[in-house]
Amino acid sequence: MTDTLEQAFEAMRRMPPATRDSMAQAILTLANGSEPLDIEDEHLPALLDGLAQLERGEGVVGDPDELVAAAFERHRRT
Repeated sequence: MTDTLEQAFEAMRRMPPATRDSMAQAILTLANGSEPLDIEDEHLPALLDGLAQLERGEGVVGDPDELVAAAFERHRRT
């Protein structure tokens, strides 16, 4: 492996497990020839906020389906 790839893997080893999984999924997506998803401009602030929360260790624990459903419900009420 290249030095750069080794450095990337070492940096990923220091990440929280959920962040590592996300990074690994992104790498696999690109390695398998798929294009990364386009993020609509209106969703970018929420995505960046979520990534910042993960960086601060504020990740949410729970069933993903239930968490998403609850988030949609909160959004629908506003």
